[in-house]
Amino acid sequence: MNDMVKQTAGRDALGTFAPKFAQLNDDVLFGEVWSREEKLSLRDRSLVTITALIASGMIDTSFQYHLQTAKKNGITKTEIAEILTQLAFYAGWPKAWAAFRMATEIWTEDEPAQDAKSAHEQSMVFPIGKPNDGFAQYFSGQSFLAPVSTSQVGIFNVTFEPGCRNNWHVHHAKSGGGQILICVAGRGFYQEWGKEAIEMKPGDVVNIPAGVKHWHGAAPDSWFSHLAAEVPAEEGSNEWMEPVSDEDYGKLV
Repeated sequence: MNDMVKQTAGRDALGTFAPKFAQLNDDVLFGEVWSREEKLSLRDRSLVTITALIASGMIDTSFQYHLQTAKKNGITKTEIAEILTQLAFYAGWPKAWAAFRMATEIWTEDEPAQDAKSAHEQSMVFPIGKPNDGFAQYFSGQSFLAPVSTSQVGIFNVTFEPGCRNNWHVHHAKSGGGQILICVAGRGFYQEWGKEAIEMKPGDVVNIPAGVKHWHGAAPDSWFSHLAAEVPAEEGSNEWMEPVSDEDYGKLV
């Protein structure tokens, strides 16, 4: 299960005027209800919310926010077009027109990026997976996660959009531990603290011992995917540290 959905809109807008309402909006509605992914996925919650708002005629900034959230939660341009077409017959044609005006702006603003993402996914045998929201605070940019194996040895396909990289971090272990990275698509970088960065292309493998401070991520002009294999460890843990600065990252170009 992902970490709790973070929301501050209530406190930002009404924190001093209606603090209890703000707390219920941010901590209960989003922090608890939206975070219950074991009951209903974020994608499905977005679909339900869009349906409820359009049916009630709430085609305003809150509806725009939930359209943006639906896109983030994996609803595609083709799907939102079909959803709004269906709703037009049940919620009203004028409401659908208003909703489509917002949706066309949200789902077309990054079509080239979506085309590049699709091409990247088609270039490898592993899926890109879902947005890596549970670890978003440790990444600069958007990453995606697809479990490949969760028994015996954990293996995950991690995908980075262009320019995305994770923070400096260390895999700790009393014995064993560390990680193995295998590039499966695109181009990226791996760097250990105090050393030059290593460019990674499909087929490249990096062995990361426990206790080594490092980061990895995409090149600024390329999507990047690698398998991350977790080496079995005794008392293993991860320590996340500072982000890779734009200045240091820019030196790699």
